[in-house]
Amino acid sequence: MKMKLLQLFITASIPVLKTLLITALGSYLATERVNILGEDTRKHLNSVVFFVFNPALVGSSLADHNIQTITYDSMIKLWFMPLNILLTFVVGSIFGWILNLLTRTPPHLRGLIIGFCAAGNLGNLLLIIIPAVCKEKGSPFGAPDVCYNSGLAYASLSMAISAVYLWSYVYNIMRISSKKCTLDQDTIQSLEGISISNQQIMAPPGKLKKRIMKVVKKLNLETVFSPSIVAAIIGFVIGVVPPVRNVFIEDGAPLRVIDDTVSLLGGGAIPTVTLIIGGNLLKGLRGSGIRTSLVIGVIVVRYVALPLTGILIVKGATKFGLVHSDPLYMFVLLLQFSLPPAVNIATITQLFGAGEKECSVIMLWTYVLASLALTFWSAFFMWLVA
Repeated sequence: MKMKLLQLFITASIPVLKTLLITALGSYLATERVNILGEDTRKHLNSVVFFVFNPALVGSSLADHNIQTITYDSMIKLWFMPLNILLTFVVGSIFGWILNLLTRTPPHLRGLIIGFCAAGNLGNLLLIIIPAVCKEKGSPFGAPDVCYNSGLAYASLSMAISAVYLWSYVYNIMRISSKKCTLDQDTIQSLEGISISNQQIMAPPGKLKKRIMKVVKKLNLETVFSPSIVAAIIGFVIGVVPPVRNVFIEDGAPLRVIDDTVSLLGGGAIPTVTLIIGGNLLKGLRGSGIRTSLVIGVIVVRYVALPLTGILIVKGATKFGLVHSDPLYMFVLLLQFSLPPAVNIATITQLFGAGEKECSVIMLWTYVLASLALTFWSAFFMWLVA
């Protein structure tokens, strides 16, 4: 029994070590002596990841011909995963809200803290961890090839669904929070229809239309359809609708070259994002003045409160027959509650230019401790479902 637990622990540690090695390389490339991955470079790379790599990875993974990620039958089988991911965001948001109350978080950082607690790295890390676990000796998930294909399908679906939640919910929570303290008089005037002197005015129809358009622009509603979400929608359509699959991804499909090109671009997402994490973590070493209680609070939420809650939810769902008894599937559902924060939170803070240093410090400590927390929870979950 001790030997089996040791083997599970070793199996769980290998994927985490791979991620740490790439992260360490990113930190080294961002040092002042090397300066290949400096601040400006990371910002430009973030834009490339946001507009190109991530959407390509999401779309190509969902519509992959080889692993058959998304079909009508698989969606019926995996229906609980979107709900499970939604619960990670909801429960994490509740914990984040409680943490804000307990620590009296500054207003401009409240959205950032909720984002850290709500959004886990449900895409990139799972795409690294699950296939690596399947290939390791001592894996409890059966034949490596079958495990690899199924695991990649689960991880791809997880990444696509989490992208929708992240860019439609967390993005706007952080956007509103970052701008809450800097709401200008023009915005107030547009929202309330009053002058700077607070005198009531009657706006002509033409001016009223302009004000409405200005409010819509301020709300930035187009972010609901970010590139990753659009790619996820396209991936779902290609995967589920047979005539579309026949055109784009089946053998001999006339437009197969498009799918191959998108897959090639998507392959750059994970290493690029992980390198950016390493560069951003270096900034965290310099400190930001953020309160220690906030950092500890996020760590407790992500590595203690959420995993324990996840065990209750997944075990409860299994008991009531909501989850089919595939150990790998259950392992992925459990793992979704125990991952470090989503790396795209750093991208969002850089897009808004608010809370970057605080974000770097929290990212630093959560990802440093991820090597221990992920290894422990991965080994425990393997034992739990095996």
